[in-house]
Amino acid sequence: MTAFKAHYPERIVCLTEETTELLYLLGEQDRIVGISGFTVRPAQARREEPKVSAFTSARYERILELEPDLVIGFSDLQADIAAELIRRGVNVLVMNQRSIAQILDMILTLSAMVGAAERGQALVARYAARMSAIEAKTNRCLQAHPQRARPRVYFEEWDEPMISAIRWVSELIDVAGGQDCFAELGRMSLGKDRIIADPQRVIDANPQIIIGSWCGKKFRPDKVAGRAGWDRIDAVKQGRLHEIKSANILQPGPAALSDGLEHLHRIMMDFYDAPSSRT
Repeated sequence: MTAFKAHYPERIVCLTEETTELLYLLGEQDRIVGISGFTVRPAQARREEPKVSAFTSARYERILELEPDLVIGFSDLQADIAAELIRRGVNVLVMNQRSIAQILDMILTLSAMVGAAERGQALVARYAARMSAIEAKTNRCLQAHPQRARPRVYFEEWDEPMISAIRWVSELIDVAGGQDCFAELGRMSLGKDRIIADPQRVIDANPQIIIGSWCGKKFRPDKVAGRAGWDRIDAVKQGRLHEIKSANILQPGPAALSDGLEHLHRIMMDFYDAPSSRT
């Protein structure tokens, strides 16, 4: 009788950065045979792995040459790539994580798919514990100083047109100790649904902190501060305009839950510690 042996995916192409970083964190990087050209985390992956895609385009022939047994993508924006690869006979998994909970679910799903379920569970537990610790620190700070309130935060994902934070970023702002001025927009998964067409909306929201992460383009505080009427915004008057690198916050995976959250928390704690925030 022929012996049949099942195996976990051994040749994986990652079309976005978060799955590449996750496989490295799980110690399963040897399974990766191709990555997105936008990958910067981890640096080792960018140095060593073949680049086979952008975000909305892919080198199909190159991917087929790598003989992947699994290609992993993200969101509706890669639906066309996924469909073409499926037509060419490739196994494709497209994840659609948009919230913190869904990012944690993605970690559990992918870790189980490569036989690293326990390591994935440990990673999720570590992220959850860190988020709980940050929330507890914020709550202690607010309880000790009841006259304070969470700072109002405007997070700008793109500048032309102005696009506000996606859901996981909005949720991380809350975990870090702030309140997203446009949290209701954060629940919209598509960028076009998070466009702030009228800059007056931001002026009216009067954020105390502005954070920019312009999808890989350098954030320019001077350009933001120079917008008509924005000199009336508290964040501009107090010089509280910050940049978080896109690779650290706009990746719906490990980076956002680690370096992205830590950076957000430092910004919030600096606000709480400043004398002007105590009035």
